[in-house]
Amino acid sequence: MQDWTQLRAECDVRDLERVAAIFTMLDSRIMVEDPRDVEEIGTWYGELIDEELKRPDRPAAVSIFVPAEKNFGEYADFIRQRAGAEGLKIKLEAVGRSEKEWADAWKKYYRPLKIGKRLVVVPAWDKEYSPEPGAIVIRMDPGMAFGSGTHESTRLCARLLEQYMQPGAQVLDVGTGSGILAIAASLLGAKAVDACDLDPVAVRVARDNFEANGIKNACAFESDLLAKVPHNVQYDFICANIVADIVLRMAADAKDYLSSGGYFAASGIIEPQKDKVTKAFEKGGLALAATITENDWVALLFKKP
Repeated sequence: MQDWTQLRAECDVRDLERVAAIFTMLDSRIMVEDPRDVEEIGTWYGELIDEELKRPDRPAAVSIFVPAEKNFGEYADFIRQRAGAEGLKIKLEAVGRSEKEWADAWKKYYRPLKIGKRLVVVPAWDKEYSPEPGAIVIRMDPGMAFGSGTHESTRLCARLLEQYMQPGAQVLDVGTGSGILAIAASLLGAKAVDACDLDPVAVRVARDNFEANGIKNACAFESDLLAKVPHNVQYDFICANIVADIVLRMAADAKDYLSSGGYFAASGIIEPQKDKVTKAFEKGGLALAATITENDWVALLFKKP
């Protein structure tokens, strides 16, 4: 058995740099095939060049080599999502893998995943799943690109939403990624959900996921944290599943966006950063209401008096 899988994407030479940029999000060690390089090769010493390499219409290509212990299907999903969201046409293949291996790459690793008492993330391709009574189902393929509930920080934030968000709440999801927490809030009974992300690709993916889950009361838009969030809205629940250093940038202003008695859930925090984040939000006028953990990850819930 080979100890790696080559994922290779053919693309128009004009899109080569953008496709390569997507691959480098996964690993800096990529292989690039640029047909323009052939034009720069001199033949002063009579070298012979394969005629196939000199074809003017030959596509460019980028490859990454995925170790055997990693799920190459997850890497492929990341590439597909990013390329599709950015309007890039690619032809992606897993070199040396059979069609069955390719098709089953996801199913080997992923099953329906509970991210709360009632919230369940079910892969879109799973047509046989039968929900338990009372289950709230979110249809979303697992992946690395924008988040799908497989990480502890997402599950922690979902648990806080489920326990503390009241039906009819006005909700803000900062750094929405795939939109999974915004979808969860809507399905749990939120009146309206605003979801923002600095990444325009993530915003488009979130909108697609809203549509796929039949969500009508959520709006996704671009914003650097709270920069473009409406000031005339007081939110009953704000969730921010982002790394601690970024969450800290909102500590001083979070209170201004909350209604009286509103909650701010900060996740994506590792244990050593917990006290620093807590002190920053308390200094900003919020009170610590709950702390929950999973492995080395922490989610903090703050309340506006």
